[in-house]
Amino acid sequence: MDKLANLYAEHIATLQQRTRTILEREGLDGLVIHSGQTKRQFLDDMYYPFKVNPQFKAWLPVIDNPHCWLVVNGVDKPKLIFYRPVDFWHKVPDEPKDYWAQYFDIQLLTAPDSVEQLLPYDKASYAYIGEYLEVAQALGFTHMNPEPVMNYLHFHRAYKTQYELECMREASRLGVLGHQAARDAFFAGGSEFEIQQAYLNATQHMENDTPYGNIVALNENCAILHYTHFERKAPAKHLSFLIDAGANFNGYASDITRTYDYSGNSEFADLVKVMNQHQIELGKLLQPGKLYGELHIDCHQRIAQVLSDFKIVNLPADAIVEKGITATFFPHGLGHHIGLQVHDMGGFMADDSGTHQAPPEGHPFLRCTRKIEANQVFTIEPGLYFIDSLLEDLAQTDNKQYVNWDKVDEFKPYGGIRIEDNIIVYDDHLENMTRDFGLE
Repeated sequence: MDKLANLYAEHIATLQQRTRTILEREGLDGLVIHSGQTKRQFLDDMYYPFKVNPQFKAWLPVIDNPHCWLVVNGVDKPKLIFYRPVDFWHKVPDEPKDYWAQYFDIQLLTAPDSVEQLLPYDKASYAYIGEYLEVAQALGFTHMNPEPVMNYLHFHRAYKTQYELECMREASRLGVLGHQAARDAFFAGGSEFEIQQAYLNATQHMENDTPYGNIVALNENCAILHYTHFERKAPAKHLSFLIDAGANFNGYASDITRTYDYSGNSEFADLVKVMNQHQIELGKLLQPGKLYGELHIDCHQRIAQVLSDFKIVNLPADAIVEKGITATFFPHGLGHHIGLQVHDMGGFMADDSGTHQAPPEGHPFLRCTRKIEANQVFTIEPGLYFIDSLLEDLAQTDNKQYVNWDKVDEFKPYGGIRIEDNIIVYDDHLENMTRDFGLE
């Protein structure tokens, strides 16, 4: 915690400078950033889990308190309106006294509808940043999430401060602990539900604490890209295990994926080993100056080589790519920016005015097309799957003649493979947080 405290001053100074720049550019006096509100379930008195505005938690690690507000102008000490009600039904947040509190002028708010008294009186030159536009309108804001401001903030969020990188290392460390526990539970014969519980216990997270819904898939379920079902009963036979799960620290995410073969000596195990090596090599290609889309193209070439080498497709790699067959087996992007959000904003921007960086032709599902630069953090997650619907589509084309359908049928019970690391880019080297914490 001392290290975070020492890095936090520079983090706030960076955010202040960014704020000052965009306010001067847009002729505004300040930003009013809303943490958000709780949402009540339809026809009920229960609330959905609260998820904080990422633009709010960029400034401070308050991720569980609705009805808070920040007033920032890039010059004066930021003002934090901290919601602390009088309430005997629920736990009231402690008054802020952590290392970050000294950087804010803190005013306590006991009732959400009293916030207007603490906000700037003349709101014509302030921009509201948040989700609740009807609240902003009622309070008198006329600038709400102005596009030039949002583009600037999203673009620069890709450049992480040292404080942010330290938070992300801790999120990665926790995620690795969870992955190791989940792996052990799989080899002990656990069900998807039991593996999930092992993960949560190791990370000391509850399900609502994780940065996204964990994917814990056994056997053919590994072919479902966003599988979040959690079968309570273990399958009759364990074949394969794919876990895509992250952890959260101070509002920053990790996003890690591994795939395992239960027997350790099947052809699927060989496939996992080869894909793991390609994943490592692709990660090492994260170099400043490249477009992220270039790595995605490289990944398709590698997937094609795997399909050819394992006799899944009876063509040379170049021909497999040329005919577009790899898209059946690798239907998603290679990865994305990560930080305050799992799929961090700004991945499609060529500059801070929001100019769109187009994806490579024929690859619409990329979540990042941007130029790679120092102090950015990326995921690298190649995959190879045997997905019924996509295979059925392939079988309706002329390319069906090149597919070894018997080999496909052998692999389908295993579902598929995805392997994912979180990597920091520097000017002259890379930091693979996932593997540095011991997850192979």
